[in-house]
Formats: sequence, C-alpha cells, structure tokens
Amino acid sequence: MTTKTRLQTSLSRAAAREAPSIGQWLELPGYQLAKTVASLGEDWVLIDCEHGAITDAEMHLQVAAISSANCSPIVRIPASEPWMMKRALDAGAHGIMVPMCETAEQARSIVAGCKYPPAGIRGAGAMFAHSAFNQNPREYLTTANDNIVVIVQIESRKAVENCEEIADVEGVDMLFVGPNDLASSMGHVAFEHPHIVEVQDAIARVLRAAKGHNKYAGHFALGAEEAARRWKQGFDFVNCGADIVALGAWMGNEMGKLKGMIGS
Repeated sequence: MTTKTRLQTSLSRAAAREAPSIGQWLELPGYQLAKTVASLGEDWVLIDCEHGAITDAEMHLQVAAISSANCSPIVRIPASEPWMMKRALDAGAHGIMVPMCETAEQARSIVAGCKYPPAGIRGAGAMFAHSAFNQNPREYLTTANDNIVVIVQIESRKAVENCEEIADVEGVDMLFVGPNDLASSMGHVAFEHPHIVEVQDAIARVLRAAKGHNKYAGHFALGAEEAARRWKQGFDFVNCGADIVALGAWMGNEMGKLKGMIGS
C-alpha cells in the first residue's frame, strides 16, 4: 500500500493554495492527550521531544495514539543526531522535524539519517513503523523514503544566510521557521519578533528560498490569527497553538473570571 499520508495530502493541498496544512503542538506526554488532540480536525500533531516533557517511550505511545486517530504524527527531535532520527522514524513518525539546521552540509546529513540506503544510512530495523502507515513491513521498507516528510528548522542568523543552499538540498521537503530562536540569534527578545523588521525580513527570505526551490515552507504560530496570517503570506504549514499554551490560557482566564465573580 502506497497511499499518501494525511500530512502529504495536506501539503499537496497547501501547495495548490487551497488550504494550509494545519496541526497542533504537544509539549506534554500522554497517550490519551495525544489521541484527544489528534481528533480535533487537524492534519497532523507534532510531538515535541526538543522542548517538551516527552521521553522516548512516551513518544512511541503518542505516535501510536495520533496515527490511530487518522492523523499524521510528526516528531521534533532534540538535535540532528542520526540515532534520534532513527528512534522517531522507527516509532512510526510520518514526518520528522530537526532543529537548528544551519548549513547545506548539515541538511544533507539530516536527509541521510532519515533515508534507507542507497539514499541514506538509516538502519532497516523498524519493527513498529509500518502500523502507523497501515502497511505491512515490506511495504513500509520500500516506500518510507518517499512517504516520510523531512523538515529542517531555520532559526538562526547563520541559517538564514545559508537558507538558499539548504533549500537546494535534495531530500529536504520543508524549511520551517522558528521565529523565537531566530529573533534571539539576532539579539532581540524572542517573543517580540512580530514587531522587529529585521526578523520579519529574514522570515520572508526563508519563504522565498523554499518556494524558489520547490520546497514547502512552515512557520510556528501560537494561535489562529497568526496561523492564518502566515498562510496568507505564503506559508504552507502552520500550527494553531500548543497544549501547554491552551491550558495556561483557558485555565488562567477562567480563574480570573471566577475571582472577579466572587470578589477575590
């Protein structure tokens, strides 16, 4: 079976400018949490093993939960280490996001870590991945190189300077902007990036580089308004918040309302 994943289908739709590929961010562990979030109507859910409180074993459970909800699991690994790529992919990730990609050489190394030979160096021992793709083991082995979406994060001044060369690397499917780290690398306060012209100009350059090399472009967003704005700007792939952000915002708002009602 070689049917496209929901992630791939949504990216094709985005490239046709019909609608963005949309998802949510998980920072917290839990099978039930992942399955609940994956049932909200998005195309994908990203399991954040870089900044989230998610261990290797918990990542495996969340990949299974998300894929069982007819949604695509994406795993952001902590660093561009081949063994980390292998663990996430062997769990059944439909896409892998790698932080802090700064050069074309590093991008080529990331691609190699995500691909089976002869295109790469990934070991052929995926015992669980085929289930997340509704395939048998042989089908998975023969189609994984085409079905897995490789996403590199552009989130530093150096990465922006090299973004055209990174976008030109065969096997890189998407350039994803991490605006907070990008702003920090330029000497600004991270969360003030929407108001900093230098940062926004850099983001626009990454978008042009991706589109100029027929690659997808993604951008982090904490809410619907920002996600919609980036889609209208030309980005294909946007999230609409994160679990920990939603908890803090909703519960904080309700606590404030309650205190106002009781005069506390």
